[in-house]
Amino acid sequence: MNDVVNYVIDGNLAVVTVNNPPVNALSQAVRQGLLEAIRAAAQDDCKAVVIHCDGRTFIAGADITEFGKPHAEPLLPDLLNEIEASDKIVVAALHGTALGGGFETALSCHYRIALEGAKVGFPEVKLGLLPGAGGTQRVPRLAGVEAALDLMLNGAPVAAESAANLGLIDRVVDDSLLDEAKRYARELVESGARPRRASELQVAQADATIFDAAAAVVAKKARGQTAPPRIIECVRTAMATSFADGQKRERELFTESMKDPQSAAMRHLFFAEREAAKLAGLSKDTPKREINSIGIIGGGTMGGGIAMSFANAGIPVHMVEINDEALARGLSIIDGNYAGSVKRGKLSEERATQCRGLITGHTNYAALADVDLVIEAVFEDPELKKEIFAKLDKTCKQGAILATNTSYQDVNEIAKATNRRSDVLGMHFFSPAHIMKLLEVVRAEKTADEVLATVMALAKRIRKVAVVSGVCYGFIGNRMLQGYFREAQLCLVEGGTPESVDAAMVGWGMAMGPISVADLAGLDVGYKARQALPEDERGDPAAYRVADVLVEAGRLGQKSGKGFYIYDPETRKQSPDAEVHEIVEREAAALGIARRAIDAEEIVDRLIYALVNEGFRILEEGIAQRPGDIDVVYIYGYGFPVWRGGPMHYADAVGLDRVLARINEFRERFGEHHWTPAPLLEKLVGEGRGLADWAERA
Repeated sequence: MNDVVNYVIDGNLAVVTVNNPPVNALSQAVRQGLLEAIRAAAQDDCKAVVIHCDGRTFIAGADITEFGKPHAEPLLPDLLNEIEASDKIVVAALHGTALGGGFETALSCHYRIALEGAKVGFPEVKLGLLPGAGGTQRVPRLAGVEAALDLMLNGAPVAAESAANLGLIDRVVDDSLLDEAKRYARELVESGARPRRASELQVAQADATIFDAAAAVVAKKARGQTAPPRIIECVRTAMATSFADGQKRERELFTESMKDPQSAAMRHLFFAEREAAKLAGLSKDTPKREINSIGIIGGGTMGGGIAMSFANAGIPVHMVEINDEALARGLSIIDGNYAGSVKRGKLSEERATQCRGLITGHTNYAALADVDLVIEAVFEDPELKKEIFAKLDKTCKQGAILATNTSYQDVNEIAKATNRRSDVLGMHFFSPAHIMKLLEVVRAEKTADEVLATVMALAKRIRKVAVVSGVCYGFIGNRMLQGYFREAQLCLVEGGTPESVDAAMVGWGMAMGPISVADLAGLDVGYKARQALPEDERGDPAAYRVADVLVEAGRLGQKSGKGFYIYDPETRKQSPDAEVHEIVEREAAALGIARRAIDAEEIVDRLIYALVNEGFRILEEGIAQRPGDIDVVYIYGYGFPVWRGGPMHYADAVGLDRVLARINEFRERFGEHHWTPAPLLEKLVGEGRGLADWAERA
């Protein structure tokens, strides 16, 4: 038919082959080729059509690079309706992944056969979209309302065997897919089978409470997102109307979703996550070291979580603690985490036992003599870290990579404690490390290219999303967070309450409010850090005065049962505390601050634009490679709402001129100390450029 779709007659069959590497995406050429193939089959002397794909997968989805561009015919819904309307039996042969539009293509065929291990699904919701080529209408007709909602709202692929149990796949084979597909098609012809069209089926009636239950789950798990409610509406429409009417409504809602800023933000992140793995100036051919064993220094919550991250990927771990008591405590934390994973159904008992068996404990550095990578995960004491790296330098074999899990400290200074600075870098995990996906990889001055390339590849192996950062205090995420927390405390003391500040940010989309986050982390952590500094280096007293008073009163946060809030000792349920309100008002008066009403809009703008402004400085200094890297850090590490695309995308979407104007307004109101616009932000606004344009030219 064309360069990407081949059509041949094989006896009484027409065999259509898609070959559009790497994932056979539904580009315009693929759609055109399939349309011509179906039309050719209608005219040829064949009884059935088999559609399959070369390469490692069936059609893995739409061509995302076409999103946002003018529609090119044939449109996918029109193509799939024509496939389904064929008078010749059409069989789809699935292997690899059939996702989104690829699975919709398969569902428009009359019968489906899949290779064992194939996966199918609808990931559109993760891009702020819904299946827009009949998927929301065909799946309920084939599998029922409940299965349809689960598949499309979850967004995760399911195995072919599970799809067969739902009625979405007719046969699963373990080998020779194309031969089996042709055999199946001929069986259907010989048995007198007719085209079986999903559009002609009736949706089995379901209790309306299914939709209410789905909406409740969405409100909790996808708070603020617009695509999930649209999916629910489409499935509800499928049950209530004809296929044609349902498909019309699906198309209307799909078009709305495509134009929705949420989808633009989520599509931005799709590409940003993939870009983050690409390192400027580093060749794809850069050699990588073999990593077959890991050492961990420190068996606390962080060290244990890091150990589990590697053990879960099948990599043996040697964990070193200072003495037997500390080691036993650390290993018990790991045991408890695995037991919790089994209880929640995340791991089988057998799998948990296998993973736990890969972690061994030691109290002597000699156990690390032959490991390929050591990660130091002790508390934030720079002198202690240097002492540890000096020991590792003497203990570890040549070629071993030495990494620090520091959240703030200077990796260059830590590396100087060794005679192998090229082997040293930062690997900043986020707590709980075995669950959180983000990994900041901190490139020091002397870090060798092959060390960086090795760790980036290793991150993928342990299923982390890795972002490279340069060296500065707090790297990307924590450096930006300082302004965010500063403004939260200032809004509190200037007129807010813990509840109003948190409510503003949660209402805007953040996973947690900043005051609750502070309680969760422990107020004593920041207190100890401030106490170690001279008073003139602690910053604006208004930004920490209340927190210090709470700590000195024994209110350390969740761990002590009291912080900015009160916590139930059994459930940890959070409650407001009138005593804290009194403390805030008293300390504001002592600081000479006249409290006033602060609305949610001001709270949000001050906190988010503090993040954004520092993000521009990080870009200008080269600490982050690109704006999207910052967005990935905040989505995966800090609970930033995925549907807003990250702080830098959000600023671009709002308009950099509007962001700068608001920052200048804050400078006039609150002073230059906190609100001096980043030079890069001013430069881009002056040139009439956005971040996307800057990233392309940079």
